[in-house]
Amino acid sequence: MDDEGAGPVAPDALDRVTWVLRRTELAVQAVKEPELRALGMLPAHYSLLIRVHLEPGLTGAELARRLSVTPQAVASLVSRLEKRGQLERRPHPRHGHVQELHLTDAGRDALRQADAVATRIEQRIIDKLGPENAALLTALLNQVADAAREN
Repeated sequence: MDDEGAGPVAPDALDRVTWVLRRTELAVQAVKEPELRALGMLPAHYSLLIRVHLEPGLTGAELARRLSVTPQAVASLVSRLEKRGQLERRPHPRHGHVQELHLTDAGRDALRQADAVATRIEQRIIDKLGPENAALLTALLNQVADAAREN
């Protein structure tokens, strides 16, 4: 039985760092998603394209680990983007059965357009916070990510 007046969570539960992070992510996605959809892209497509751009030659399994999703989810996204001509698979130079992922020219163009959306949203945030606070926030968020991954 609960103590009198005690609920299942503390009254300030929604002020926890993790909830503020979640609320922030939802707010950014709510702005970014419709703008990306107008380009015919989902946020997941953007995440995949930017990761392959930054690390060309990733395998599907490596990409799944980088994006923290299942290999099946990556396979579905890769297939979709491949059909659009934005992504291509190439055989690994030493391991012919392994397929590497690379952007096509169409993929680079799509990524350029999507990244312009993300950059505009980012700039609005930086303008509101100021460059110093934005840099501090970035550093703190990186510390949060590192702390969350610690065992």
